[in-house]
Amino acid sequence: MSLLDASKTKPLDGGPSFSLGNRVTRAAWNVTWLILARWTPPPLHRWRAFILRLFGAKIAPGARVYGSTKIWLPSNLTLGEQSLIGPGAMIYNQTHITIGKRSIVSQRAHICTGTHDISDPNFQLVLRPVMIGDNCWVAAEAFVGPGVKIADGSVVGGRCAIFHDTEKYGVYRGNPAKRIKQRIIQGD
Repeated sequence: MSLLDASKTKPLDGGPSFSLGNRVTRAAWNVTWLILARWTPPPLHRWRAFILRLFGAKIAPGARVYGSTKIWLPSNLTLGEQSLIGPGAMIYNQTHITIGKRSIVSQRAHICTGTHDISDPNFQLVLRPVMIGDNCWVAAEAFVGPGVKIADGSVVGGRCAIFHDTEKYGVYRGNPAKRIKQRIIQGD
């Protein structure tokens, strides 16, 4: 069975959506993070990046991840230079999440790559990667849904729920998210 073999899974009957190897890796990951990283003080970003790399994450120099962050599977995570994942953020990366250079995912934000096919009688899992560009901000408690591309410079406001791609330097708020203005960077 591959990582996700939808033709053989029946989630409503309790069947697994992921292989045994995937589930064992995630169990080892969760135990390792709990013992070696979750409790660490904020300045130990390099230590946490080292642990993430051991489990396959691609972490660029200067990227920071807080200990209280929850990451589903490190090998499905790429962080650009000087990017930040804040305290309590939920990185539900059943498939790949890419966060660009100098982008921030604030505290308790939720980035989600999985949903279900509601027209399928077996309610199959559907995975869509999320891409967050450079110089973006996903504010506190915001939700970014499966398959969304956050364009460079975009801002997803606090508690915003976004289910569609953004425009470069767009500022979004609400549930569902709506573009409210263009972001203007001082000095541009």
